[in-house]
Amino acid sequence: MTRLWSWFLVRMARDQRGQGTVEYVLVMLAVTAIALVLISWAKSGSGKSTLGKLFETVVGWVTSAARGVRF
Repeated sequence: MTRLWSWFLVRMARDQRGQGTVEYVLVMLAVTAIALVLISWAKSGSGKSTLGKLFETVVGWVTSAARGVRF
């Protein structure tokens, strides 16, 4: 069993074909998990109020900045 395991480890250390694909899939899974958490938070009560306040703040900032622009 140890010979098989050591053969496997040596083989994996030398052969890295597909390594980029595996890393890409793991990154995409992590991004998907984070997106799902953010979406569920945004749909909850606290997320809705927080996003609403953020939106109002940004719109207020843009509006006040636009008032100061002269053409």
